[in-house]
Amino acid sequence: MIRLSGLSLPLDHPAEALAPAICARLGIAASDLKGWSLFKRGNDARRKSAILLVYTLDIDVADEGEVLARLAGDKDVRSTPDMAWHPPVQAPDDWAGTRPVVIGAGPCGLFAGLVLAQMGLKPIIIDRGKVVRERTKDTWGLWRRSELDPDSNVQFGEGGAGTFSDGKLYCRVKDPRFLGRKVLEEFVRAGAPTDILWEAHPHIGTFRLVTMVEAMRAAIEALGGEYRWQTRVDDLELERRGDGFALRGLHLHDGTFVEAEHVVMAVGHSARPTFEMLHARGVYVEAKPFSIGVRIEHPQSWIDEARYGRFAKHPDLGPAAYSLVHHAKNNRTVYSFCMCPGGRVVAATSEEGRVVTNGMSQYSRAEFNANSGFVVAIDPARDYPGGPLAGIAYQRKWESLAFAAGGGGYHAPGQRVEDFLKAQPSTALGSVVPSYKPGVTPTDLSACLPDFAIEAMREALPVFGRQIARYDHADVVMTGVETRTSSPLRITRGKDFQSLNVAGLYPAGEGAGYAGGILSAAIDGIKAGEAVAAAIVQG
Repeated sequence: MIRLSGLSLPLDHPAEALAPAICARLGIAASDLKGWSLFKRGNDARRKSAILLVYTLDIDVADEGEVLARLAGDKDVRSTPDMAWHPPVQAPDDWAGTRPVVIGAGPCGLFAGLVLAQMGLKPIIIDRGKVVRERTKDTWGLWRRSELDPDSNVQFGEGGAGTFSDGKLYCRVKDPRFLGRKVLEEFVRAGAPTDILWEAHPHIGTFRLVTMVEAMRAAIEALGGEYRWQTRVDDLELERRGDGFALRGLHLHDGTFVEAEHVVMAVGHSARPTFEMLHARGVYVEAKPFSIGVRIEHPQSWIDEARYGRFAKHPDLGPAAYSLVHHAKNNRTVYSFCMCPGGRVVAATSEEGRVVTNGMSQYSRAEFNANSGFVVAIDPARDYPGGPLAGIAYQRKWESLAFAAGGGGYHAPGQRVEDFLKAQPSTALGSVVPSYKPGVTPTDLSACLPDFAIEAMREALPVFGRQIARYDHADVVMTGVETRTSSPLRITRGKDFQSLNVAGLYPAGEGAGYAGGILSAAIDGIKAGEAVAAAIVQG
């Protein structure tokens, strides 16, 4: 098979136009084209008057060798690669060693557990939260009744933070082994729509993720894996080894002890007590950059019109997204983050007395507003230089101020763009109705964001308004605060995926500082699982 990338056709092209376009691009006769399958499809909307569909195809031709030789210098033509996942090791059927443990059941822990089970190692998966359906009820309890369960919420429980997010399944990490394809195929096997295999920007949505996570749990259990819910790891049992330590087990919150020599630490970016425990036990951690800002909401129709012009609402395009960045005069970078077309802003705190926002979409992306993070990059040396845990304290500070500015009850502070630009509090909201629940309190966001962030955001808004029409419209609403764009620290590891000073501890995923989203976290989980399996089977 030949993989052809970058084949562009007009948005409304007839289906029969594809075969002649393939033949023309490869320089072959129609009789030499034996068939093709769709690998990816995206769009090029740089010219709103002539939007193009862009295809990547796997093509069967009469003489593959001749075509590849003739087009050897063409970067868009190559042999179709082997994208199957090949386990690096396999435990013998009678393996009876100490079982590996995975801490955290988000995307990283889910896929670490899955591949460990598929390699015959029967992992134990521990999570402080609940199974996904019970967790969903608890999450709605915060949104509908202002009742927070600190152990079962948007951040903690089966599926991780990605369950209550836009469900985006793409990332920018280099993936030479096509592990992202392994993730997508496992999701389809678990019930995801097949279009995630070929859409350029695949997306699932919360409701579908719930049933998929359940199906994947069943697959892990069928292979001998074991889950332990509502179980918190309070401490590590370590043994001195040279200049560092070796892991010997886990102390759980109920006083029990689990023997463990290989542990994947996939706790997510909000596992603050775990981070504090690791630091207290001497595990090497370091502060890392993240971002802070708000969620900004526009009617989705405005974004569609700005991005697609007369083609807005075209069925082959779907709700439009955007990606924006501005380098401000105060040497701060402002950018859009985790854009959610046709979605809602959600309450995402995991600690009492604090307000945190995030964005979420369903598969249909059919809700009235678009939202995204509108955030400013920050870094330890400049903004929170107090050590590895200083970023956590910095997040807590602004989240607590947001809770106060919202008036309590987990209401979030909000402000109209016009008022924000004029540095005056909002006393009422306008035509753009915010989607955040339990509710939004009109106020002044400068009470719960750093001065440098306010300055940079005020500069960026009209710049973004010149790129996306009505982005800075007077009634656009901003809801604060967005503080958990990524982990505030990194649990540093070596090339073998183990902690730099604790043998047997494998930090992985977003919480460990090595991923940023569902797909990249899942890929990192696969790699961590493979590293654990190799260490166990090969010694």
